[in-house]
Amino acid sequence: MYRNLKWKFALILIVIGLMIWLAYPLDEKINLGLDLKGGIHLVLEVETEKAVETIAERYAANTKNVLKKKDIDFQSVQRDKENNIIIELLDSKDIPQSEDIMRDYPYLIKRRDFEKNGLRLIYSLSDEKVKDIKENAVDQALETIRNRVDQFGVAEPTIQREGTRRIIVELPGIRDPERAINLIGSTALLEFKLVDEERSVEDALKGNIPEGDEILYEKDRKTGKDIIPYLLKKQAVLTGDSLTLAEVRIDREYNEPYVGIGFDREGARIFRQITEENVGKRLAIVLDNNVYSAPVIREKISGGEAQITGNFTSEEAHDLAIVLRAGALPAPVTILENRTVGPSLGHDSIKNGITSILIGGIVVILFMIIYYKLSGLVANIALFLNLIIIFGILAYFKAALTLPGIAGLILTVGMAVDANVLIFERIREELRIGKTVRAAIEAGFSKAFWTIIDANVTTIIAAIVLFQFGTGPIRGFATTLAIGIMASMFTALFVSRVIFDFVLSRKKIDRLSI
Repeated sequence: MYRNLKWKFALILIVIGLMIWLAYPLDEKINLGLDLKGGIHLVLEVETEKAVETIAERYAANTKNVLKKKDIDFQSVQRDKENNIIIELLDSKDIPQSEDIMRDYPYLIKRRDFEKNGLRLIYSLSDEKVKDIKENAVDQALETIRNRVDQFGVAEPTIQREGTRRIIVELPGIRDPERAINLIGSTALLEFKLVDEERSVEDALKGNIPEGDEILYEKDRKTGKDIIPYLLKKQAVLTGDSLTLAEVRIDREYNEPYVGIGFDREGARIFRQITEENVGKRLAIVLDNNVYSAPVIREKISGGEAQITGNFTSEEAHDLAIVLRAGALPAPVTILENRTVGPSLGHDSIKNGITSILIGGIVVILFMIIYYKLSGLVANIALFLNLIIIFGILAYFKAALTLPGIAGLILTVGMAVDANVLIFERIREELRIGKTVRAAIEAGFSKAFWTIIDANVTTIIAAIVLFQFGTGPIRGFATTLAIGIMASMFTALFVSRVIFDFVLSRKKIDRLSI
């Protein structure tokens, strides 16, 4: 018996020593969740229909360019409200060649409309393609938001998908929630559009907007109000897809920050061609349909670099550079829920949680000692070791401790001695029928074993289900509950038994204090 106790004691010491090493120092190893540290909780919904519209619009634009290159005469190529691509030809002899061109898009389903002398071809996106576009839009939005948050410098953010098109974002420790929300929610679609200087912007403001043009505004940085209208060509000559560089720089002349951008090889070639063909004209830099600046092209720019100015503050220039580097969202996002947790509330939660654990722990300890006497002391030792194991495992997985997690810890304090109570009651029954102390302990542990396993395994299954289908707070509760149950089984069935066996091996006991 004593020889077997050596390796058992060694195992217990190794486990406890490892858990202490993993958890120390506790404030650095275990991160506090949003509800304890303070910050913002956002529920975002990706407008996946907009992603479908964007793809359909792109196919329509590509089709128009290909038809022009093939010298096919057409009246129009456009996307309708149902995201169909409608081609209106001028001559029926061009129908076969046009259909051959559209076969390059295998995910488009052809529907032929015989109106207008049979010169209209209609193509629609397949259901499978629409589903893929929506799925990819959410995945891409998730990755883009994660990149923005990482560059923003938030410690231990939580960014995860929920359902078909929702994204949960939790940013603990944020001091400027409005700035973070603007950074996350901006689409960041960068476009370069030529200013239509041949027509009057005043006439356009009266409702006479020329075909192929649109009115966009430059906004006041402080108030967000529209201040300067621009009449722009609707078709962008270059987009942010070609960006390879976006960084904050300081204008030496005016000592003001601006964002310097650089293009890849193809983007640089297009930018050089645009500036060469439009010297003396104005090129507007548009982000999310807001004009940041519209400088005059003085000469051909062949270096593949440009700059975005707009009387920025350092923070505004920094945030703009972040969203440009991270890329544009594939579709706009809508903020469904915006909850801000102040650090003072988090501090009160921590204080109350610790107080609850201490009070609950003290009550349990006193009850076990009063009701089970010295055997209750064994259960209390197991309870203490149980908490050490929980914090060690939480620290190993770098889990965030949340308010529901504290609730799970408090529940674990009670459940940690539950297994010992079952064992002790079994031992009492065996002693009542006249068994010796050693035989009663042996029978108590063996008879309670499967009862404890059944009860705890079913609870662990429930915790797994909560973790799988629950949101952040529920997952925090499920995590600490599951870890606590596994730790309590180890301490109750193994550690408590080792302590009893050690005492029995050292001296003969005729009466057990239980």
